[in-house]
Amino acid sequence: MTYSIAEAAELTDLTPDTLRYYERDGLMLRPVGRSATGHRRYTDSEIGWIHLLNCLRGTGMPIRDVRRYAELVRAGEGTEEARLDLLRAHRMQVLAQLAEVQEHLGAIDRKIGIYSSKLEALDLERARSA
Repeated sequence: MTYSIAEAAELTDLTPDTLRYYERDGLMLRPVGRSATGHRRYTDSEIGWIHLLNCLRGTGMPIRDVRRYAELVRAGEGTEEARLDLLRAHRMQVLAQLAEVQEHLGAIDRKIGIYSSKLEALDLERARSA
C-alpha cells in the first residue's frame, strides 16, 4: 500500500514539511517514490521507518546521530556493530534522563503531599468550628 504525503503525515503525526525535511536531510533510507504525476508516495516500510525516527527524536537523539544511524542502515551489512553502539549509547542517555525525570517527579509528588495534607487539615479545622 502507498500513501500520499498528507496521509503519511497523518499516520506519523508529522507535518508534510517535516516529512519533506526528513527526505531532504538524508534521514530516509532511500528517496521516497513518486506517482506518475510526481507526488510523493510513501510505502508501509517508509512509514515504519518514520515511526522509528519519531522514537529516536522523541527520546532526544540529536539529528546528527539520527542521520548517522540512517547512513549506517543504508550502508547495509557490516554496519550492525556501529548501529548497535549508537543505539546503546543513546539508550544509556535515555535511561539517565528517565532517572532524572523520576527524581523530579518524586519532588513534585512530595510537594503535592504537603499541600494536600495542609488542605485536609484546614478542612478538618473548618468542619470542627462549624
